[in-house]
Amino acid sequence: MSAPSTPPLRVILAQPRGFCAGVDRAIAIVKKALEKYGAPIYVRHEIVHNKFVVDELKNLGAVFVKELDEVPDGAHTIFSAHGVAEAVEIAAKDRALPYIDAACPLVTKVHRQGQHYVDAGGEVVLIGHAGHPEVEGTLGRIHGVTHLVATVEDVERLDIADDTPLAYVTQTTLSVDDTRHVIEALEKRFPHIQGPDLNDICYATQNRQQAVRQMTCNGNKAELLLVIGGKNSSNSNRLREIGADCGVPSYLIDGAEDLDAAWLDDVDTVGVTAGASAPEVLVQGVLDRLAELRDTNVELLTGIEENMHFKLPPELRD
Repeated sequence: MSAPSTPPLRVILAQPRGFCAGVDRAIAIVKKALEKYGAPIYVRHEIVHNKFVVDELKNLGAVFVKELDEVPDGAHTIFSAHGVAEAVEIAAKDRALPYIDAACPLVTKVHRQGQHYVDAGGEVVLIGHAGHPEVEGTLGRIHGVTHLVATVEDVERLDIADDTPLAYVTQTTLSVDDTRHVIEALEKRFPHIQGPDLNDICYATQNRQQAVRQMTCNGNKAELLLVIGGKNSSNSNRLREIGADCGVPSYLIDGAEDLDAAWLDDVDTVGVTAGASAPEVLVQGVLDRLAELRDTNVELLTGIEENMHFKLPPELRD
C-alpha cells in the first residue's frame, strides 16, 4: 500500500511587503546618478540595509564607504536613505564634494519636527535605537537638547524637570505598536509632552507589521514565517520578532539560499514577507525554492495596497 502523498504547501504572501517609497527613491538616486555622472559614484554607508541591493549597485559602479574621508576630492557622493547628521553635510561642503542626500522624506520630516520643537523653546525626546544610522542622523540634525530613549526604563531614568517644554519624535522604522509603551510612559511622566500626529508615523513600517500580525496572530495562522531581509535591517528584524511573539517559528533570511528544508517538516502553511529594503526578486526566489521542495498553492494576503511615491532630487529628474 503506497504512503499518502504530502498535501500542497499553502503559502500566504504578505501584502504589503518589500520596498517602500523611500527605499525605491534611494536606489533610483544611485542608479540615476551613475547614468548621469558615470562610475564611480561614492555612497556613504549602505544606501539601504540589504546585501543584494548593495551588491547590485556595486556591480553598476557604486563604491560604498564608511566616512567621507574615503571619498576622493571632487567625486560625486550620495548619502544613504537613513539620513545624516548636519556635520556630514558640512564636511562635504567644506571639501566641495558634489553630493546628493538620499534621505527618505519621512526621515527628513522627523528632523524638521524635532527642530521645530527646539525652536519653540523645548527639549526633544527621540524614541529609537542607539547606534542606528537614522538615529545618529537625527541626533545630528536637531540643534538643541535631545534625549534618546528606547525603553520604558529609559523614560524613568530621564533627568528632565517636570515643567520643561517637551516633545517626542520617533525613529521611522519603529511602528506605532513598537513605541506605544514608551509613549505611554512619557505621557504619564510628562502629561504636557507633545508628539507627532499618527499620520506622521512611517506608513511602510506600520503596514508591513500589520500584515505579519494578520498572517501569524489572526485568522490566516501560518505555522512558519519567512522574513526576507538583511540581518542589519531594523524593520526586517522586527517583522521576525512579531511572528515569534505570536508563537510562530520565524526566520530572517537573505534569500532562498538560506531556506532550510527541515523547517517545512510537519508544516502545511507558510507565511512569506519581506522587509522594506528587500527587493521582490528575492521574494520570488524564495517562492521558487518552496515550489522545488513541495507543491505549493500561493495566495496573496488581503491587505493595504500602497501607492506612495517620492520625487527624485531636481538634479536627477528627466
